[in-house]
Formats: sequence, structure tokens, C-alpha cells
Amino acid sequence: MQRLYIFKLLPIWALLLTIAQILNSCSTKSSYPHYTLIEGDVYYKLIMFGDSRETPKPSDFVTVDIAYRTMNDSLFFKGKRTMQLTEPEFEGSIDHCFLALAENDSASFIIDAQGLFEKTLNGELPSFLNPKETIKVDIKMSIIRTAEQYRREKEEFMAWIKDFGEYERTVLENYIEQRNINIKPTKSGLYFIPIKSGNGKKVEIGDIVTVNYEGRFLNGKFFDSTIKRQQPFEFVYGTEWQVIKGLEEAIGLMKEGDRSVIILPSGLAWGTKGSMTGIIPPFTSVMYEIELVSVQQRSSRL
Repeated sequence: MQRLYIFKLLPIWALLLTIAQILNSCSTKSSYPHYTLIEGDVYYKLIMFGDSRETPKPSDFVTVDIAYRTMNDSLFFKGKRTMQLTEPEFEGSIDHCFLALAENDSASFIIDAQGLFEKTLNGELPSFLNPKETIKVDIKMSIIRTAEQYRREKEEFMAWIKDFGEYERTVLENYIEQRNINIKPTKSGLYFIPIKSGNGKKVEIGDIVTVNYEGRFLNGKFFDSTIKRQQPFEFVYGTEWQVIKGLEEAIGLMKEGDRSVIILPSGLAWGTKGSMTGIIPPFTSVMYEIELVSVQQRSSRL
């Protein structure tokens, strides 16, 4: 009774501070200071509350800002994603993180890296991470929609952008006609125009390729150039998210030493959203001049 009486006399700010200290002391008893175990091997630290406390359900669609960091806070991925949630398939799944957040909540989570990359993303654990190592995943929950809401919004959006797609097709057709380009597009819509033929190796999945390229809008204005930067671009051919679809398709048609011009409708470039930098608008056809500088088997570099 005496302890309750003392609590009753505390001013409100002191009472709140006491509660915060109690909560903090509880969280520090977990394996990670300031993080609380919420599900399986998932640890949670709230950064900001949103206005709503309604969390998503499996089958809902969410739009999130997400970042992956090592345990020493080194950032190695950051992006915005829209996805449909599912029931967590294993303890420690990142799905537990999404299902814990209401709209406009921000939080940091600690999860098993191997489970994320191998079980959820169906990929390989990055070489800089060890098996059984944990990582931090920072998530801001931007939008939560039911499957029905998402379907309706998508239909409305597709109806709204239909006119933009037709306008792009007209611009591209006029460009092809005015320049008397007689080459037929590939099945995907790529216009591939050889300029110089090399005599090197043809590209295969898994090869390390080095390219120089210059990207332009159809009006001739440059938006990117490895030549101006004096820095050729190197990547593993066939690896997801390395280059836009049209560039990957074109490089697959080339061999070492080839130089080509390609014309890409937006569906093979930056699509209906444009580039993340804002340089390329939505529904914008572009063209590239590409030189395939070198092709190396990955095994020869290991």
C-alpha cells in the first residue's frame, strides 16, 4: 500500500519516466539491448507510431520503405517495395515484421540473415555475411490495402494511364518512321541495330560483362554515359536487378567487341513509374549505344 501511495504522489512526467525506465530495462534483458523479442527469433524496436493501430493481415498488400543493415549499422540495401503479405512460413520470417506494423509505423527489426536470403528471397547469403548471422531490417509501413482495394486501385490506375501508353506508342512509331528504320523489333519490342561486329565470345548467363554505353531520349538529349564518366559498367549477366530488361536482352544478342544501337519502349526500360531518380519520366522510350568491351567466365575470376 505504501508503494502505491508513493506512485500516486508522483507528478505525471516522473510517472512516465518511471514507466519508460521499466520498459527499457525489460527490453535490455533480450539478446539485443533496446530490442524486444516479439515472435520466434524476431526482435523489435519501435521508432515511430503512426496514427492507426490497425495492422495488416496475410493477403493484404503493403507498400514499405525498407533497408537492410549489418549489425554494425552498415547499410547494404535500401528501397521501396509493394508486396502481398502471406502467413509466415517459418520462425524468424520477415513476414512477422510486416504484420507487426500499422500504417505509418517505423521500426527496426533484428532477424536471421540466412532465413531472409535463402528461405524468403530464394537466393544466396551475401558473401559478407556468415551463416547464423543476424541483420537489422528497418521498415516504414507506408500503405496497407486489402486485396480487393489493391485490385480496384490497379484497375483505376490502368484506365487512367491508358492514354499515356497510346501517346508513347505514337511518338515511338513516328521516330522509327522519320528515320527510315527498317529493322523489325524483337518479340519484346526491342529495336536492335548492329553498328560494329566484334569477333569475341558470345555472352552467356553467369558471365562477367563489361560495357560502355550512352543513354539518350528520342530527342537526342543524353541522360547517362559511362564514357563521359570514364567508368565502364561491369556486372554478372543474368543477375536480377542489375540492368533494365532492354539492356539485358540486347547484351544477350551481342558478342565481345560488338557495338550496337538499341531503341527501347518504356516496357523494356523504366515503365509506367519512370526511374527512381526522376530523370526518366513514366512512359518514356529511350535509346542506347552499347559497346560490349569484354566477356569473362565467372570461374576465371574466382
